[in-house]
Amino acid sequence: MRKLTQAADDGYRHELVTGIKASSDAERLAAELAFAFARLAELAADPPELYAQIGAEPDLEEALWLAFLTAYLTPTEGEDPFAGIRAAHVPWTSGELPDLSVAVGMRTSHDGAAGQRAVLAYRAWAQRSGGQRSAFEGEATWTPDRRFDRIYERLAFPGVGRAGRYDLLVTLGRLGVVDVRATSLELADDATTIAAKRVFGIGDKMLLERRARDLADAAEVPIEALDLALFNWAAPERGRATMGSTAAASADEQAAIAGVLGL
Repeated sequence: MRKLTQAADDGYRHELVTGIKASSDAERLAAELAFAFARLAELAADPPELYAQIGAEPDLEEALWLAFLTAYLTPTEGEDPFAGIRAAHVPWTSGELPDLSVAVGMRTSHDGAAGQRAVLAYRAWAQRSGGQRSAFEGEATWTPDRRFDRIYERLAFPGVGRAGRYDLLVTLGRLGVVDVRATSLELADDATTIAAKRVFGIGDKMLLERRARDLADAAEVPIEALDLALFNWAAPERGRATMGSTAAASADEQAAIAGVLGL
């Protein structure tokens, strides 16, 4: 359960974030956008630990499998954020199931009560497609945008939430493993969507997506940066998800994003 907090109304108003009524809330959103943007750049240029391993793995089936486990379990907070994922991992070709009784991160899709349901569903999906590579490549005529949307839809099997599917595809795209590109937040019933409703002051998902794109365009950040930024903006102090990243936006980038929000 996530406890939602909101600062007292101090008269702050901005057309891009009509649901925010306090300067401190706007400042936190700007900071989280800057961090999420820096994390995406880090994934593309100098990914940390397991992400680097995924990007460098010569066996595409193994790279995709490790990427799935990483997005499903997610890095924890602390000195060794990838320890649980490393402990759970078994080679794809072994056919064995991973040990999921490990520490998981803030954005995990794993539900201990569901056991291996999600992993079994993922393996079955890949098998039906003739392998993970075929499953993620889809049709040759697909554009990167279309591929993201269609694979996101096809990953909607029991036990894998919106955050896991979305981060998996964003990660694969940023690492250059799969040619995909997000053009929306694919909002559903999860913490990011709840935060979006608070930030943009509306509940309609179509309008939420439009307002999210407007903010991303104005701040000159990729739309996918809002996924982690919104989650962390609404998280309690000890509930932020760094996803194993130590990246930091430059002072100029932080100032530019803050300026877009009139800060």
